[in-house]
Amino acid sequence: MAIADVTVIPIGTETPSISQYVADLQNILKQYEEKGKIRFQLTPMNTLIEGELPVLFEVIQKIHEAPFNKGLKRVATNIRIDDRRDKERRMEDKVESVKSKM
Repeated sequence: MAIADVTVIPIGTETPSISQYVADLQNILKQYEEKGKIRFQLTPMNTLIEGELPVLFEVIQKIHEAPFNKGLKRVATNIRIDDRRDKERRMEDKVESVKSKM
């Protein structure tokens, strides 16, 4: 199970607000979550997605394409992946590990 930190940045929007684009991406992620393929968490600056690596790449491509489907001509997507294979852990486990050491 891997965790991806993803930020999709639509470029050339009509206004500085991108919340509608973010909402569109969250709806795509919700569809994957409802099928049991991923878990995700929206934060103020990015979205965390948890799942098997091949599925994460599929999901990331889908959300990267979404702003293009709305007519934009440029999108920048930042991706950071944590893929630990020596033990199973979830997003919450990482946070709890740090909190237990405080």
